[in-house]
Amino acid sequence: MTRFKTMALGATTSLATLMAAQAAQAVEIEYWQYIFDTRVQAMDTLIERFQEENPGITVRHSTFPLADYRTRLAAAIPAGQGPDVMQLFYGWLDAYVDADLVQPLPSDVFAPEMIEAEFFPMVEAMKRDGAYMALPTAVRSLALFYNNRLMAEAGFDAPPETLEEMVEMARAMTVRDNSGNITQVGITTGMNAQDHHWFREVLTRQHGAEPYLDNYRTVNYATPEGIAAFEFYTGLELTEEVSVSGFMDEPQAAFRAGRAGMHIDGSFRIGALEGTRGLDWGVAPLPLSADGVAANYGSYWINAITQRAQGERKDAAVKFMEFIVSEEAMQLWLDVVGELPARPSVALTEENLANPVFGPFIEGLDSAHTTLFVDETAQRQVLMDAVQRVLLEGMSPAESLTIAQEAEQEIIDRLTAN
Repeated sequence: MTRFKTMALGATTSLATLMAAQAAQAVEIEYWQYIFDTRVQAMDTLIERFQEENPGITVRHSTFPLADYRTRLAAAIPAGQGPDVMQLFYGWLDAYVDADLVQPLPSDVFAPEMIEAEFFPMVEAMKRDGAYMALPTAVRSLALFYNNRLMAEAGFDAPPETLEEMVEMARAMTVRDNSGNITQVGITTGMNAQDHHWFREVLTRQHGAEPYLDNYRTVNYATPEGIAAFEFYTGLELTEEVSVSGFMDEPQAAFRAGRAGMHIDGSFRIGALEGTRGLDWGVAPLPLSADGVAANYGSYWINAITQRAQGERKDAAVKFMEFIVSEEAMQLWLDVVGELPARPSVALTEENLANPVFGPFIEGLDSAHTTLFVDETAQRQVLMDAVQRVLLEGMSPAESLTIAQEAEQEIIDRLTAN
């Protein structure tokens, strides 16, 4: 009996020691992102898979409304609270780096040469002083959404391939009432949506301009070529009369309502359109210029490790970062969220390129440029104001765009001054 008790006690002690050791190895980290249903769903799935492969690590997933998200981050991280890994819009990175809220990704795991060989070139915007500060799971580009029913009624059986064809089709799909008011636009316009990206990185380049110099610190679109691009854009309403800026308040709302023949938007719009009853739509690459120049705008949300992650929490955060930017994670993100893989090895598969919805966006990644904003909201407003001066005040496109360039340069100089 005594021997049995001794053996039982020894077994209990061994079990307790094992459990204590396991508890000591266990670590919990937090991941934060903003609320977007499919993003939340995708991340929950990734966390579940990660925890199965890493039983010693628990990831707590917290989400917040986009309107409150940056405020929550700004308050939590300096107080030593909040996430170990967080999602940010790429344009916010400098502010978080300057505030010492994020830490560089360890180069032994995220070697710059590896990233530059395995990710689309647009992610190089995340490099600071030789190290990468963050990486995306997915990237975005622009494409042309079109209404199949309206195109067929106008006599077209395929989307436009060039800007000239786009204008021609837009004319045929524009509808007016008896008073001459446009009740259906051939193509949506609105700098408040994605058109400021379309103008900056697509139309300007297609007209032969370089929109920015000095790594996006010098505004350069008020050149003769850039002015020609701006004249084309404002001419969709003033000259061609195929659009109305602000029609139905938001461009995407007009397209979803079936009141627009064509609409330029990002790949993130796919989920909303798929849920729109009665809307028969398709996707095509952005139209080429007359001489065949392709251009696109690329953007993304990034994952970054915060300064809160130290010691074993940092080790766990690095492992989690590796997983959520893996090929497996990127394909799942495409399937669930509709955003494009940040690695060509995943994006440029035969199956993905042949997909009638994703394919045109993926095709656009090769010619995509990522604008390095210092304040996207303010810089967007500059172009919104430029369009209004032309449409409402009758100012020439050349004069208005010159004013816009000066105003945007002032924003950049003010916010980047040391």
